[in-house]
Amino acid sequence: MNGPDHLDADRLSAPGGEPVLVVDAAHWRRPRAPVQAVVIGVDKGGDLPPVVVADFDLLLTSAVAPPYPWVSLASASDADMLATAVRQNPLAATIAAQVLRITARLSFQDALAVESFAYSTLLGGSEFTRWRMGRDHADTVPAPADPLQIEREGDRVIVTLNDPVSRNAMSAPMRDALYEALANILDDPSCPAVTLRGAGRCFSTGGALGEFGSARDLAEAHAVRTLHSCARALDAIGERGAVRLHGACIGSGIEIAAAAHRRIATPDAWFQLPEIGMGLIPGAGGTVSIARAIGRHRTLWMLLSGRRVKAAKALEWGLVHHIEGAA
Repeated sequence: MNGPDHLDADRLSAPGGEPVLVVDAAHWRRPRAPVQAVVIGVDKGGDLPPVVVADFDLLLTSAVAPPYPWVSLASASDADMLATAVRQNPLAATIAAQVLRITARLSFQDALAVESFAYSTLLGGSEFTRWRMGRDHADTVPAPADPLQIEREGDRVIVTLNDPVSRNAMSAPMRDALYEALANILDDPSCPAVTLRGAGRCFSTGGALGEFGSARDLAEAHAVRTLHSCARALDAIGERGAVRLHGACIGSGIEIAAAAHRRIATPDAWFQLPEIGMGLIPGAGGTVSIARAIGRHRTLWMLLSGRRVKAAKALEWGLVHHIEGAA
């Protein structure tokens, strides 16, 4: 397994039939031949053995509250569950792992471009088509005429996602309005601080599902996505940017927010990345913003598991910097 075998490496890929490897973390070393399969290293004994972190896409351990980049096994079947998630959407899962590896070495802006290329590719793929064909289209909620509220208090601008009926779904009108607001803040010579928040029960449940797959020109969609990236704009604001997170923060509802340099959560906040189950990867910046907060291994765990990360775990991992009311 550890020798250079370029022909056999074809088998370890989504097209070749084996898109995931679950291996003993203590003894496995990545072969020199290219491996597109997602490599999950497991430490069943909870010993946290020394490993070459770069050899793995995900590291699981039975140890409690392990250090970065390890993720605790919730049950003995966790590794099998994650492997099943890869096999159900092998192209999305292996591309997610590749993007996370590549973008770790790039600038924030260049990494967003790589994510967007991959996202547009998967929008044209069979896995996303299968998800879209099986979806109930009755859940489409029209966006309000004014999905964003902007207020200024002295040297601070408060931007509020203001579509509580849809739980602040990131519709195209909302994304456009948010980008315009952030761009205006960047261009403002007074350099105001900005706080981004959400109205209603939660910060945002992510992309408006009725809009998924509506783009007819995927190349143009990539160009627009990168040109008007809210995550890029929020990152560019730097230390002046903060976000207040509460309730559900799903998909783009945390991908954009994670680009803020100061992230504050309420105790009821929770975070989730459901894209792999849709045959996609994050397209609003999550492979960059979230990975730079918690690392690519834990980001991939969020993608493959689809599980909710509660506020306390998010604080432990670095996805948020502070929980309101915490000491």
